[in-house]
Amino acid sequence: MSRIAAKTEPSLDASFATRLNAAAAETERLLDRLLSATPAEGEIARPQRVTEAMRYASLGGGKRLRPFLTIETATLFGVRREHAVMAGAAIECVHCYSLVHDDLPAMDDDDLRRGRPTVHKAFDEATAILAGDGLLTFAFDILARPETHPDPAVRIALVTGLARAAGLGGMVGGQMLDLAAEGRFGWNDTPQGEKDVLTLQAMKTGAILRFCCTAGAILGNALASQRDAVNRYGQAIGQAFQIADDLLDVEGDTATLGKAAGKDAAQGKATLVDLLGRDGAHARLDQLVAEAEQALAPFGTNAAILKDAARFIAVRRA
Repeated sequence: MSRIAAKTEPSLDASFATRLNAAAAETERLLDRLLSATPAEGEIARPQRVTEAMRYASLGGGKRLRPFLTIETATLFGVRREHAVMAGAAIECVHCYSLVHDDLPAMDDDDLRRGRPTVHKAFDEATAILAGDGLLTFAFDILARPETHPDPAVRIALVTGLARAAGLGGMVGGQMLDLAAEGRFGWNDTPQGEKDVLTLQAMKTGAILRFCCTAGAILGNALASQRDAVNRYGQAIGQAFQIADDLLDVEGDTATLGKAAGKDAAQGKATLVDLLGRDGAHARLDQLVAEAEQALAPFGTNAAILKDAARFIAVRRA
C-alpha cells in the first residue's frame, strides 16, 4: 500500500481539522441565513416547499471541503474572511445542486446521500429538480452581491469562473460524458482509455475543485504567477479527489460512505482504479499529493494547511 494511502485521517495535523470544522460552521451559518424564508430584495416570495428542499439539500451535512479550499486559498492573499466565506458558500450551493440532480432517477438514481434520504425521496422529483435549479441560480446571486467583494470587476470574474467550471465545458459537460460512457445513449459504450477518463473527471469533478482555489486568488487580486500556482494545486487535488472517490467506491461500505457503494462497477463505469489497479491508483495519489505540495512552494509555510488538505483528500474515508 502506498505511503499516503496507508495513513488514516486522524494522523493529519489537528490544526487542519480545527480549520476545516471552522470553515464548515461558518458556511453553515451563512447558508442558513441566506436561505431563510424571508424574501431578498427584488424577490416576490419564497415558496415553503422548495425553500425547505433547498435547505435540506445544503444544510446539516458534508465536510464543506469546497468552501474551506476557497477560504484557505484566499487567506494566502490577505482576503477578508467574510468575503471568502461568501464565495465559498456560493460554490457550495453549486456543489449541493449537483448532488441533488445526480441523485435523480434519470441520473444515478440514488436513495441515500450523507446517510439520509436523497432530496427526491424526502420530497419528490419535481421539487428536487426545482431545488437544484434554485441552488444553482442562488450561487450566482451570492457572488454578485457587494458583500462578496466591493469591486464589481472581481465579482464578474468570480461569476464567469464559476459559470465555466460548472457549465458546458466543466461539470455539466463532464456529467454528459459520464452518462455517455455508461452507454445510456447506445453510441459510446466502448471501454475508455486513461486520457478519456482523465478528461471526464477533470470536467465533472475537477473543474469545481480547481475553481475553489482560483476563487481565492481572484478575491485577492493575485499575480498571474500566483494564480497559476493555485490553479496547478487545484488541478492536482481535483484529480486526487476523484481517484480517492473511485477507491472508496471499491473499498468502502454504504454505512461509512452515507451513500451506495460499488455503483461504478455495477454501472460499468471506467475509472482510473480499473485502468491502473488499486496499487497503481494509490501510487498515483502519492504523485498527485506531491504535485499539489510542489505547486504551493512559492507560498512557503503560509500554505501548510492547504498541503494538509491535499493529504486529507487522498486519505479520506467518506
